[in-house]
Amino acid sequence: MRALFIPNPTLMGHPDRLSQQIQFIIEIDRLKQILRQTYITDRSRPENTAEHSWHIAVMATVLMEYAPPGANLLHAVKMLLIHDLVEIDAGDTFAFDVSAHANKAEREEQAAERLFGLLPADQREELRSLWDEFEARQTPTSRFANALDRIQPLFLNQQNQGGTWKKYGVTLDRVLERMQPVKDGTPLLWPMVEDAIATCIAAGYLSP
Repeated sequence: MRALFIPNPTLMGHPDRLSQQIQFIIEIDRLKQILRQTYITDRSRPENTAEHSWHIAVMATVLMEYAPPGANLLHAVKMLLIHDLVEIDAGDTFAFDVSAHANKAEREEQAAERLFGLLPADQREELRSLWDEFEARQTPTSRFANALDRIQPLFLNQQNQGGTWKKYGVTLDRVLERMQPVKDGTPLLWPMVEDAIATCIAAGYLSP
């Protein structure tokens, strides 16, 4: 059982609020234990989900000039940092595992309720709203965030010589289907995606 942290009420003006915040912070450390199917660039090991979230948050900062009109950088970064916290309970659902996606929404909904429920009400509402917005993909910022979430594994597979694609026999049609959110999430980057895919096919990393 994980140890509980209880702030000293003589030092803090709102010990209950701080206690909830610290418990949430401690709990989300578990994201570092969730392994994804995608390998890091040197092919030495799979990345974990915390690394993935950090990577795409930095990507948003660097690639913001390619975001669609109306997208907001700070909003995107916050969204990307919390969008996969649900994997602490729900696990990582491999993008190309059709059967695992059958109950993915239900598992992640339950996880969101528990994890964001650890926070004080105002922060619970804010982070849950960010998560819901990311999942819905209805705003310019969420579409941009989702596009980066799809591009990052493409980069890794390109650099690690098609590691995940080769391991699971993923073919071009499935990769193209997976990459479709890039077209409206950051259309300026779509030509780069097409070029990266063509390069991977030519190199034998991805089967046509």
